[in-house]
Amino acid sequence: MTITRQDPEALQGLEDGRSSVRLRSALAVGTTPDPRFVGKLIERCAIEPEFFVRDMLTWALTRHPVSMTLPELLREVRSERTQARSQALHTLSKIGDRQAWPAITRTLLSDADDEVARTAWRAAVVLVPEGEESALATVLATQLGRGERETQLSLSRALVALGEASVPALRSATTAPDPRIRAHALATQRLLRDPDTGFEFAIEEAKRVVALGREGQ
Repeated sequence: MTITRQDPEALQGLEDGRSSVRLRSALAVGTTPDPRFVGKLIERCAIEPEFFVRDMLTWALTRHPVSMTLPELLREVRSERTQARSQALHTLSKIGDRQAWPAITRTLLSDADDEVARTAWRAAVVLVPEGEESALATVLATQLGRGERETQLSLSRALVALGEASVPALRSATTAPDPRIRAHALATQRLLRDPDTGFEFAIEEAKRVVALGREGQ
């Protein structure tokens, strides 16, 4: 499928009931970028049910000028739709333009929806300006102990990606009253020291340490 300026009707393929057609349409839009496609791509990101199609929509958006995509995406991160927020954040992380940093608010980093929060953590690590890593780590550390393993792993990865900037926040979290927070902080410290350690091993070991009350030893 090839989309040309003379054939805007081809954008209708993004709404086809078949995911294979939507995928090919998104690929075609990205292959032949056109400013008129941006709004439709972002609109589709908010409602597209298939992961692979959403990923292709994001790729197509990265093929368009940042000056056209960035304002639209920054509006989307404030949407009431959880998928709209999540996919906009994902796309911003792929674009990697630090002009988007002010949009990564504490509200998004602590979003009630786990998928939105996880995507915000990943985007924040990519977009954080030099010198603000410690402040970001402090905010991320407020989410320690949250959710199930997948969510906790995402947060640990974000904190590990910040490197030494995470050390003070993690150290502080190891004395939190909540044992889940302490265990998650200890596991993340272990991953920071030894990235080859598996998360499952690190978190189970940390839970044993917390249960035995040996965190400070």
